[in-house]
Amino acid sequence: MAHLLLIEDDAAIRTSLLRALRERGHAVAASHTAMDGLHTALAERPDLVVLDLGLPDLDGREVLRMLRAVSAVPVIVATARDDETEIVRVLDAGADDYVIKPFTAAQLDARVRAVLRRGGAAAAEPVALTVGGLRIDAGARTATLDGLTLDLTPREFDLLHHLAARAGRVVTKKELLSEVWQVPYGGADKTVDVHLSWLRRKLGETAQQPRYLHTVRGVGVRLSAPAGSGPA
Repeated sequence: MAHLLLIEDDAAIRTSLLRALRERGHAVAASHTAMDGLHTALAERPDLVVLDLGLPDLDGREVLRMLRAVSAVPVIVATARDDETEIVRVLDAGADDYVIKPFTAAQLDARVRAVLRRGGAAAAEPVALTVGGLRIDAGARTATLDGLTLDLTPREFDLLHHLAARAGRVVTKKELLSEVWQVPYGGADKTVDVHLSWLRRKLGETAQQPRYLHTVRGVGVRLSAPAGSGPA
């Protein structure tokens, strides 16, 4: 049985697909807005997301971009948009399949099974990240530093994982607010600063004496391994 997340704003379509997919043996959660869908995807970690593009609060392509920044979950886009340019753009942005409305539940179920077969075990077992003495396991949501487990809040873990996945690259506060806090149109930089301060404390460093988290003034923050500490 697969755990699916359906992000669809049309109540009639949503209800029909929920019933049909559950009858075919899937466990299905549903969201009617982009932001609720993103929060559910991060909290419940479904096996696959079925995503509509015409959502009321955010375009589905932006949802796909935000989801791809933090997750490798397979995504099937299910939409009425049948323009070839749009289809290519969405697939290039990271969608695993694209189905055009109207479609039958049987067709969607077949596509779900096909995408999950292609993903196999790799989709179910995210690769752990290693940066110096840091090891971050996204599947287990655990992080260790030099073999010792770090006691992180869910937000601190998400922040550390996002930075570690981009090790050596400067990440802006705007990107962190968008991708980690899911605030696409800006927010308070102070929120990021406070969480970085807490994270530094747990990593045993300070902004004045950084080991892993390096502030680039006026730009953002970069996570990198201390010199001579191992893989980056």
